[in-house]
Amino acid sequence: MSLLIISGLSGAGKSLVCNNLEDIGYFCIDNLPPKLLIPVCRLQLDNRTTKNMAIVVDSRSQEMFESFITELDALKQQGIDYQLIFINCERDTLLTRFKQTRRKHPLVSAKLPSLERAINKEIEICLPVMERADIVIDTTHLKAGQLRQNIIDAFKDADYGGMTIKLISFGYRNGIPNESDLVYDVRCLPNPFYIEELKHNSGLDDNVYEYVFGFEQSVSMAEKIMDFLYEFIPYYQREGKNELVVSIGCTSGHHRSVSFVRYIEEKLKKTQYRTVIVHRDIDKEY
Repeated sequence: MSLLIISGLSGAGKSLVCNNLEDIGYFCIDNLPPKLLIPVCRLQLDNRTTKNMAIVVDSRSQEMFESFITELDALKQQGIDYQLIFINCERDTLLTRFKQTRRKHPLVSAKLPSLERAINKEIEICLPVMERADIVIDTTHLKAGQLRQNIIDAFKDADYGGMTIKLISFGYRNGIPNESDLVYDVRCLPNPFYIEELKHNSGLDDNVYEYVFGFEQSVSMAEKIMDFLYEFIPYYQREGKNELVVSIGCTSGHHRSVSFVRYIEEKLKKTQYRTVIVHRDIDKEY
């Protein structure tokens, strides 16, 4: 049985997350007032047909949202296990999304008449929730298809209780993923971009992968990353982390970073850890 409590910023993609969870068998409840969390979660425990449930609680509940943290604490006190998922997004991207869709932000009011002020207020009131989340998903640079695959990979095995390692390849030109726990910079390694027959391929192609790892320094860096992960993942687990986000960055997010994620994924397949792969910038232009 899996119970997910989802929160996050308006416009960050919570509805898409719910749709994708429904596709893999979750029963989803959207926009639940915080005070109803305990009775609804009890309903799940008492109902054998509702095995996996996802509940969205966010700022649409207005003043009621203030009791969210208190209700989360009460769930823990009653011995109800859950994972708290926070869907995040950068401020400028949220502004763009709302302007494109022309939807009203739930916090826009006489006190907060502008979209920008409403977004800033929501970020402020959601910060304590994000800080205690088990998993943070940043959708700033994710396409709908990438988010869908992310959700499916992370939650399709609902009964899995171990550590999930999320591996993200990215390009520094588009910024470091906000959800990162560990960040490795591989821009010091030889760049396939300058080899004409490799330029338009990616690290998913064998010729690029073999080029990247044809250099001793690439192999050495990859082995040292693995040595660190093997030694310290158990310590993260002991501190209660359910997900460790490891981000690998190169210039564009097409060649070296993708190759390194591919290398690390292959190594982790031999362990008990589950992996989720996100090639954030692989479809972006150079």
